[in-house]
Amino acid sequence: MSILFSFIVFAAFAFFAYRRLLQYLHIFQQEEYKASPFLFWIVETRSFDKRVSLTLLALFLILSGLYALIPAGAVDLLVAAVFAFFSRIENDPRKVAKKKLVLTSRAKRIFGIAFGFCLIAGIAIVWTKASLFWILAVQFVPLSLALANGLLIPLEAHIQKKILADAASILTQVNPKTIGITGSFGKTSVKHILGHILEVDAPTLYTPGSINTLMGISRIIRENLNSQIRYFLVEMGAYGRGSIEKLCRLTPPQIGIITALGEAHYERFKTLDSIAHAKFELAESVLSRGDGKMIVHEDVLAQEYARNFVEKHREAFLICGRRSDADCVIGKIDQTTSGLTVSVQWQKQEFSLFAPLFGAAHANNMTVAFASALACGVAPERACAALRTVPQIQHRLQVVPESNGTIYIDDAYNSNPRGFEAALDLLAALGAEKKARRILITPGIVELGEKNDEIHRALGIKAAQNADVVIVVRSDKIPAFAEGFRSCAKDKQIHLVASFKEARAWLEKNAKPSDILLFENDLPDVDEAKLAL
Repeated sequence: MSILFSFIVFAAFAFFAYRRLLQYLHIFQQEEYKASPFLFWIVETRSFDKRVSLTLLALFLILSGLYALIPAGAVDLLVAAVFAFFSRIENDPRKVAKKKLVLTSRAKRIFGIAFGFCLIAGIAIVWTKASLFWILAVQFVPLSLALANGLLIPLEAHIQKKILADAASILTQVNPKTIGITGSFGKTSVKHILGHILEVDAPTLYTPGSINTLMGISRIIRENLNSQIRYFLVEMGAYGRGSIEKLCRLTPPQIGIITALGEAHYERFKTLDSIAHAKFELAESVLSRGDGKMIVHEDVLAQEYARNFVEKHREAFLICGRRSDADCVIGKIDQTTSGLTVSVQWQKQEFSLFAPLFGAAHANNMTVAFASALACGVAPERACAALRTVPQIQHRLQVVPESNGTIYIDDAYNSNPRGFEAALDLLAALGAEKKARRILITPGIVELGEKNDEIHRALGIKAAQNADVVIVVRSDKIPAFAEGFRSCAKDKQIHLVASFKEARAWLEKNAKPSDILLFENDLPDVDEAKLAL
């Protein structure tokens, strides 16, 4: 009978470990399978187990003086009941998370080995009958992921090397015109706008969503690049010096686009000069071809390194902006409820660009995409016609009118100061036109480093001018935002909440059908809150 009880408690722990591992794997995946940030996140957010461990500890303390009185195996059954109960209430991040857990091949390998470690720990406890050690086994669950990942490093390196080689071979065989796109912000929007224009001209492939890493791009090449593709647009993210250089070695671009240089990810790069050097690795790769072409917005030239680079290679650059010596000069910008119209001058000809997009920030994105399409050989008139049917870009100043009159401005993925300001301007414009109450919901911007307070104070002041109600999520991260808002809007409402769940609860109770709601930026699961464990 004791063997049966031991099996029951072991099976209950195995089920618990399986469910709990999924939760931690979800975070581990968002930390790009890096053990140090993952473990630091657990400590910083106190996302280690408390409920199960404290319940087991209380159980053992209660039973400590009763072992002689209770039937054999009863302790195992009670421990099994604890594991079974808490297993049932675990969240499944494959279903309920904002950015859901994706069980890729790598994730499955890590999960499988980590689960094996947990099973070994469970077997050891059952074998030694050291019931108190079940608490340690519970705390061991997240550590098993880090151990499994470390064990797999040589294998992952081998697999990644093969994937990169396959992707490079496919790209060489298909030989599309490759366009690299980077920038502190605007790169995903430009990619989608330009991709739509080029699709009208010829079969086009562009990396979906915000996929901009070496392995993500490799996967897209292997799964989607075929012999019919003429244009291949690659969004290139910079996670430090050398990131874009590696991407350019995998996907050598004939044309490059740098949308902006700004404070986004300032915490990672420390200085704007460092950001400029990282982003201009794209320009170095394009120019190394001899016949490559670069398209940049004039704001890029505010950085000394970028300005000197462009001046040295001026013939290889197309500059978009309001300056008179720009190659594509931006004129009047007109935002209406049907979309955005931008007047541009190209080679002494005037063109009117219209797209059903919202927010002045998209004027720059549209112009850069227009100039890039022309650099690819698309006729200006054809590019203008294609722009008229550009779909709204999900979560980037996406305006969604509801049947009850509410207007949602979804800017959840636009995490940069200039984009934030453009979203506030759009909120003010639509609010004035509709004579509606303007509500801002935001957690602010992450990764601003030492500029965090300065930028958020300025954004709080602007929010006071453009919004009637502000809901700040995780206000402990951006106290300067609330300070800036209150300094200029003492008579307006500001609500400080701990999570988007609380923000939504306030809206459900207080929002009116005629309101305009701006959701400015979202937080990944690793930033919004700790796990409820």
